[in-house]
Amino acid sequence: MNQPLKQHLIDPEICIRCYTCEMTCPVGAIEHDDNNVVVNAETCNFCMDCIPVCPTGSIDEWRVVDTPYSLDEQYEWTELPEQGEVAVAESADAGVEGGTDPVAALLAEAHKGAGGKAVAPVSATKPTVNLYNLGNPVEAVVQGNYRLTAEGSDSDVRHIILDFQGKPFPALEGQSLGIIAPGTDDEGKAHLPRLYSVSSPRDGERAGYHNVSLTVKREEGGICSTYVCDLKKGDTVQVTGPFGATFLMPNDPDARLLMICTGTGSAPMRAFTMARQRTVGKKSGGMVMFFGARTPESLPYFGPLNKVPSSVLQKHLVFSRMPGQEKEYVQDRMRIEEDIVADMLQDPATHIYICGLKEMEEGVERAFTNIAESIGHQWRNLRDVLRDEGRYHVETY
Repeated sequence: MNQPLKQHLIDPEICIRCYTCEMTCPVGAIEHDDNNVVVNAETCNFCMDCIPVCPTGSIDEWRVVDTPYSLDEQYEWTELPEQGEVAVAESADAGVEGGTDPVAALLAEAHKGAGGKAVAPVSATKPTVNLYNLGNPVEAVVQGNYRLTAEGSDSDVRHIILDFQGKPFPALEGQSLGIIAPGTDDEGKAHLPRLYSVSSPRDGERAGYHNVSLTVKREEGGICSTYVCDLKKGDTVQVTGPFGATFLMPNDPDARLLMICTGTGSAPMRAFTMARQRTVGKKSGGMVMFFGARTPESLPYFGPLNKVPSSVLQKHLVFSRMPGQEKEYVQDRMRIEEDIVADMLQDPATHIYICGLKEMEEGVERAFTNIAESIGHQWRNLRDVLRDEGRYHVETY
């Protein structure tokens, strides 16, 4: 009988096919086909380098098995198999005679290293995932390309609108799509898709038209971001997706949304806000946003955001590079508005969404820790409860 072993796996339902883990793995244990990203059990040495770079947590999955799942099996998955029964090797070496259950020990070790499995809101619509993949992308036509940040500001952020020419692309708020830049890399291989969060509601940038918008920042040396930011109306692009099964908006009209974002991390928050505007009318949208940027000129959607009624969205726009003023970040404003955040943390109808640069996470976590303690809670425990209930969502990059 084989000794049970721990196997590293990737959740194909949550994975957004950004391929960051594959590019990070120092031993080449992660690979992909047109459909899935998988881990080779014979090569993986559990170095954990891939864990922190994953924006969704889909890479942080483990199973204790008698025989490792093969690559062929993993390539066929649409969802991760549950932990099955595992046989115990009958030998002293297995630790049974010494009173230690090796399977239990391995199961305890195969925990969620990033703090818990991401879960979609209970009321969220079941998403369509990976409808179009590397081997079967869909062609979209550019309907518009509009600069969101002021000319001469420190960032060039674009609002891109795509039309799928009558083909289905059922993207929900909070999902992403991939764009394939033309040409090849230095090794002569076709470029992998670059992932962008959808910034429009499920019924389209224009209601009922089912077109999709993106929020894209031009990155210095960025092949795909440069390609996308330079697109002209009428150009065609190759698109994969939709991707993402947990960073989704609740359909419950009474759900409250606490949204914390920086830069282009505002894309899904814009989709949430527009969806609520279309459904709640003059009623309260129950949404609070903390949105950080360097200056108003570099904050995407600054003008349109200010036009959203405060009854629908309570806005806290925070700037870190204002002349003559001290730097302020989203976590600083959260502490100033502690009463609002504390009230939402104690409300079972609250859903928390954090999206933007990974550097923001630590500061936001500290702010939540301080605010939770002020109302008699340990943030780590409260966060785990929120996550298990599908009310805590993080996507950072």
